[in-house]
Amino acid sequence: MEDTEAGTTVREYRTEELAEAAGIPVRTLRFYRERKLLPPPRREGRIAWYDEHHLARLRTIAALLERGHTLGGIAELTAAFESGRDVSQLGELLGIGWSEETPVRLTPEALADYFEGEVTPENLAASLDLGYLATDGDEIVHVSRRLLDVSSALVREGVPLAAVLETGRRVRAHADAMAALFTELISAHLPEDALPRLRPLAKSVVEAELSMAMDRLLASAQDPSA
Repeated sequence: MEDTEAGTTVREYRTEELAEAAGIPVRTLRFYRERKLLPPPRREGRIAWYDEHHLARLRTIAALLERGHTLGGIAELTAAFESGRDVSQLGELLGIGWSEETPVRLTPEALADYFEGEVTPENLAASLDLGYLATDGDEIVHVSRRLLDVSSALVREGVPLAAVLETGRRVRAHADAMAALFTELISAHLPEDALPRLRPLAKSVVEAELSMAMDRLLASAQDPSA
């Protein structure tokens, strides 16, 4: 056990104890260390001390192996995961405070379940760069329950996740432009404090226009003379 500055006690494990808690042989634990699938332990003389983060990582590795990922693929995912933005940076990155969207906390294996076969290092890096995902300790945080559900539904229908993410990047550019239009409209005619209050009107306009645009596209596709 180790006492932190906050006064809480952190459970620590020797090598044999960690292997037993994770249900793996000690030689497997050492192999994972050599492959850099685990962060280095805390050293106290010749004794290596591991903590709950190491145990969580081992359980994640086991879960991803069960889902068909290779150790090489898991190493690449781990590298992308560790280089991702921390959740504390996400609001600054997107310029939002999650006032309306509901963030979702996921383990890496839960994320793999949402996008079976599509969670690649490239897609994970793209999601982190886009700001859909951030890291928080051993967890991943998705910025929006709605976006997560829609993305997962599209992938289940057969749309590649890479294409979904690229479309999301393009949609954001259009959404930023529409937000700017509405902001200019309100700012030109009303006091500054009216913008937050009238924000739902902007959403209604966008939803209505998108719905009608989809209707026009569907009608055009069904019209042989078009």
